[in-house]
Formats: sequence, structure tokens, C-alpha cells
Amino acid sequence: MEDLDYGRLIYLGLLLCAVGSWVFVQNRQSLSTTVQQIAVWAFIFLGVIAGYGLWGDIRNTLQPRQSVLSEVGQVTVPRSTDGHYYLTLMVNGAPIEFLVDTGASDVVLSTQDARRAGIDLDKLTYFGRANTANGQVRTAPVWIDELALGAIRDHDLRVSVNEGDMDKSLLGMAYLQRWSRIEIRNGALVLTR
Repeated sequence: MEDLDYGRLIYLGLLLCAVGSWVFVQNRQSLSTTVQQIAVWAFIFLGVIAGYGLWGDIRNTLQPRQSVLSEVGQVTVPRSTDGHYYLTLMVNGAPIEFLVDTGASDVVLSTQDARRAGIDLDKLTYFGRANTANGQVRTAPVWIDELALGAIRDHDLRVSVNEGDMDKSLLGMAYLQRWSRIEIRNGALVLTR
């Protein structure tokens, strides 16, 4: 530590002693009550810090995950806290999280997800156009070898890569129409082959 840091520590120590002495003198008649109150506030403070630090683990435990029942060809996707449905599929062996979007015609990969799926972005030609809520964007068509959801696999699927910025890749009707039934039941999206 530098000399400046030692000075600050000494100052804070003296300040803590002064405040602590004042609290002791003011509450010497009811010292046990004061100690209890300090202990309660310390536990509240530690509980808040622990809750904040563990929030990611708690959220992952409480939030239901997608389930794939391969033997019956059914997938259950729980509704997320933001009201949308997210589905994780393997694209050319890479796990990609998609936003299920019945308003999208195609399966649309973000540039980051396309790169993760092994698509060479430098070889793409963005000649397609897509109308989005944020205006028109350019897209490049590309063929992927495999799109897998557990044991349910689709091969040689045409998707689009969006040239613009996207938070999530979109799972549109080009993929969803491969399922025989799509329904929303008890807050979950159920896909049946």
C-alpha cells in the first residue's frame, strides 16, 4: 500500500472508533438491544449480498428448461420471463439459442451465431432483403448440414444470415412448418413431429 492508503485507513479507523464510542455511550443502558439490532442489520446486509451474488444460479434453478421427448417426437419449450419462447438447437454441431418467431419466414442466423456454426462470413453474398420491425436488412442465403434438437435432426436446411445486428437468431416458419403440430399449452410451446 502507498502512504496515502495508510493515511486513509488510519483516518477510517479513528472515525469508526469515534462513531462506535458515541453509539456505546448513547446506548449503554440498553447495550444488549443495540448489539441485537447491529446483528440483525449485519445479517440483512449479508443476505442481500449473498442473494445478489447467487442470483444467476437461483434464476437458472427456478426457470424451467426445454425438454425433448425423442421417443414421442415432442418438444416442450417453457415461456421465458420476457414472454418469448427460446429454443436451443445444434447448428452444424454448435449450440445456438433461437427466439421462436412465427412472424419470421426463414431461419435467420446472426453473424455471431453463423460464425459459431462454422459458416465463413467472408464468402457470403448479401443479396436478399428482409423487412423487419427495424426496417429493411440484407441477408445471405446459406445451406447448413444439420439442425438438431436432441435426437430430432433435419439435414440440408436453407437458412439466412442477417448482415445487421441481431441479439438472437430467429427460428422462423421454414423450420416450424416441419412439425405436424404447434400449440401453446399451460404457458409452454409444444412442438410435435
